[in-house]
Amino acid sequence: MVDSVFFPNPVQVPVTRTPGQQKPSSTGGNDTPFARVLDGKLPARGVTFSQHAQDRLQSRGISLSSDDMQKLETAVDSVAKKGGKDSLVLVGDAALVVSVKNRTVVTALDRNAMQGNVFTNIDSAVIA
Repeated sequence: MVDSVFFPNPVQVPVTRTPGQQKPSSTGGNDTPFARVLDGKLPARGVTFSQHAQDRLQSRGISLSSDDMQKLETAVDSVAKKGGKDSLVLVGDAALVVSVKNRTVVTALDRNAMQGNVFTNIDSAVIA
């Protein structure tokens, strides 16, 4: 016989509050003091490039300046806040398809390669 205990519902520990203590917010926002401290302690996550994207950048002669990289990171942050998952980001003369969840550029095109191209599997677009 297996000695195991089955709990059909999760066990919930009762919470006691002192008078004047507010109920925690259930909005899911990151406005709590803990979330602000945690955000300040976590390292800033930059945008990375997949091997495929690196190959496309090199073969198409696309170079991104530090200013372009800053615009790209700002665009990815903006899309993430709006709930986007896969986005087309236009930076300078480049079109970058970005996996927002992974913060990874998955492919890159220059202005010539963009002409007549149809971008699929994206849910947002940003002109940075």
